[in-house]
Amino acid sequence: MLLASIPSPSSPYVFQAGSFGLRWYGLLIAIGIGVAIWIARREFRRRGWDPEGVYTLAMWAVPAGIIGARLYHVATDWHLFADDPARIIQIQQGGLGLPGVIIGGAIGATIAARRLGLPALGVFDCVAPGLILAQALGRWGNYFNQELFGGPSTLPWAVVIDPAFRPAQYIDVTTFVPTFLYESLWNLGVFAVLMAVVIPRLWNRVRPGTIFAAYLVLYGLGRIWIETLRVDPAHVILGLRLNSWVFGVVVLLAGIYLIISLRRRVPAPA
Repeated sequence: MLLASIPSPSSPYVFQAGSFGLRWYGLLIAIGIGVAIWIARREFRRRGWDPEGVYTLAMWAVPAGIIGARLYHVATDWHLFADDPARIIQIQQGGLGLPGVIIGGAIGATIAARRLGLPALGVFDCVAPGLILAQALGRWGNYFNQELFGGPSTLPWAVVIDPAFRPAQYIDVTTFVPTFLYESLWNLGVFAVLMAVVIPRLWNRVRPGTIFAAYLVLYGLGRIWIETLRVDPAHVILGLRLNSWVFGVVVLLAGIYLIISLRRRVPAPA
């Protein structure tokens, strides 16, 4: 037994000074964006593109991704905001939906690609590895906010959740499945596969968008699994959480694109 349990965080804040405070959630998102930009610059260089164009990409894709993520969360969890709509803009307290990140970020990235004169799907390929690494970092924000955990657990790596954050039906339970940890580790694995296997072998042999499709398939499979563990309120359709259906469709469509692209790959340049 490596751990008795993962302790609950002492505070969601990195520091507080009066009414001002920096939350871990926001800091981790900022670090993730910085890491994603650094990796995207590397991928731009791999393709012979000007890496400075990544800053134009970030200027469009990052705000669009955050807005999309927030709108998705608000739309699918409106009951959390119905009595206090002012909470919609309080993203530092958590609540960003990954499907919204993908949709909003894709719109922003497409606009940036047009301004840079680059193929949008090729730009998506450059963004994919940094995006999944940023997601791995961002999931620790859920830990500090004590949110989006799984059901009761007695595993040695279960996470302690303070009473104020426990679902009513589990108010007397202390430790829960650390889905933030599972998803973070899964995302790190996806990042490793993309950087060590997929990109080196395929980036110049397949049609643009293939790397991004691989990211969607690999992440989506893990997310479907994670959704089966979570106990936070969610819309349920035919016994499955809404996000399970969303990512099921994503995996299906991205998987079809990936298979077609792999079948049409060309020999590696000499």
